[in-house]
Amino acid sequence: MSEQDKFVPQQVSEFKSKGGLKRIFSAVFYSLDGFRSAWKHEHAFRQELVLVIIGSVVALLLPISIFQKLLMIAVLFQVLVVELINSAVEAVVDRVSLERHDLSKNAKDFGSAAVMLTCLIALVTWSVILYERFR
Repeated sequence: MSEQDKFVPQQVSEFKSKGGLKRIFSAVFYSLDGFRSAWKHEHAFRQELVLVIIGSVVALLLPISIFQKLLMIAVLFQVLVVELINSAVEAVVDRVSLERHDLSKNAKDFGSAAVMLTCLIALVTWSVILYERFR
């Protein structure tokens, strides 16, 4: 670190909390706001959430081990997690600029590819467990 860098005050967002129980309490409400926003504005999130709910019920009813049920449900929730991250990336890209740009396209395409890979992981996981159970 250079001498000049040592004396430059670091900028901190006014929205950044300091810590403690207030931070945890605030984080819960920020998360709920995120879920509400995703439900309201993201069609893919709504579709995937419906599949997660249906898939979770199906997994719980299947005659398989509790570990297999947990794994089947976890990979479904993983799709939702990555979809939320993808939506966050898309929101930031759009916030920076709505102009078409190769880097913006790359960022959005990378997020989409990540969602697709998690869907593939979920599909393979479900297929292997169901194949092993019902073969």
